[in-house]
Amino acid sequence: MSDNLHNQLKIIGKSARAAARALGLASAADKSDALQRIADEIRSQSDAILKANAEDLENGKAKDLSAAMLDRLALNQDRIEGIASSIEAIAAMDDPVGLVEKEWEQPNGLSFSKVKIPIGVIGMIYESRPNVTADAGALCLKSGNACILRGGSEAFHSNQAIHRAIVSALQSSALPESSIQLIPTTDRSAVGHLLSGLDNTVDMIIPRGGKSLIARVQSDARVPVLAHLEGLCHSYVHTDANLDMAKEIVMNAKLRRTGVCGSTETLLVDAAIATKFLPQMIETLTKNGCEVRGDEATQSYHTSVKPATEDDYFTEYLAAIINVKIVDDLQAAIDHISHYGSGHTDAIITENQDAADYFHQAVDSAIVVHNASTQFADGGEFGFGAEIGISTGRLHARGPVGAEHLTTYKYLVHGQGHIRPK
Repeated sequence: MSDNLHNQLKIIGKSARAAARALGLASAADKSDALQRIADEIRSQSDAILKANAEDLENGKAKDLSAAMLDRLALNQDRIEGIASSIEAIAAMDDPVGLVEKEWEQPNGLSFSKVKIPIGVIGMIYESRPNVTADAGALCLKSGNACILRGGSEAFHSNQAIHRAIVSALQSSALPESSIQLIPTTDRSAVGHLLSGLDNTVDMIIPRGGKSLIARVQSDARVPVLAHLEGLCHSYVHTDANLDMAKEIVMNAKLRRTGVCGSTETLLVDAAIATKFLPQMIETLTKNGCEVRGDEATQSYHTSVKPATEDDYFTEYLAAIINVKIVDDLQAAIDHISHYGSGHTDAIITENQDAADYFHQAVDSAIVVHNASTQFADGGEFGFGAEIGISTGRLHARGPVGAEHLTTYKYLVHGQGHIRPK
């Protein structure tokens, strides 16, 4: 890393720390006002954002990015409106900072309360999706955190254009301009410095991207990590499923958008209903451009089915490819998910409430779904306005991470001259 970049990143870290102190004291009204200004500015600068995005898409095609990656990268007027609307939804939510989670009094008269507070400075490392620049910035600001964003090189121009709109909005608000900062380089050495904590100015790192990015962050970070791991999602059609419903759900779960982390990668089907369900299901998937890979039993139902390998069941395709496996029963489906899944999102389709309840209890994933598409794994669909990622770990937060999850807490103690006896 050049001395110039090193010094630039140190300045970014220090200004983020100063902004975090101001944001921690900011009123809910000032934060909501700033978010509304950001939404308005993104709309007003949509032409510039789309022009920058077109440059990224052209570069991506030249680099032979996959169709799924290009879909993640692409913006249009509807998607820009979606970004602005998400920010407005975040602005309208209750402020999580200062929320009293619990209050109690001890027999000696001391009063205690547990209160939500911001984490501080959050470093965000992400790939492809330029909307994350706005979503992450908005969620951090709502929760009173400053953020330092480092987007992927494939979305460099889009991220810069969105960030320019954010900065313009912050300059006219009551909040510091440095509340939301974007590292202005594609130099990979900047990532390593961010992972080191920028001289103790960064409190948490959130990575959002492919397996190699997450692995590097978890290996190299010197600060706590809230990881968004790959989405090896499953849809399981139980013996007692409504098969018409199941067909609609599976089509949506796989093909609505294949490049999202909530896209189903493996379809599990009970053996008892395979003959009734699979031939038509496979035919419909195939006609809609989806490649089907299956076990030996599945291959017997349609000539288009290719053999599925062991590695396929561990693969997040993010493309129009799906694995299909026939299982003996509910427990076999759960065992398969336990072995091959990533703890992201898994669904059961059944009219049997006892089976659904057991699936909910036994499947250890961040999101467990009954009779709905796995593509509801989205912070907006949960009512969070947006998400900064979907955490598949066990500590601090799981599932879609919204503003309320980007907080920690402290205890407030009130006395009346209390001293501890000897």
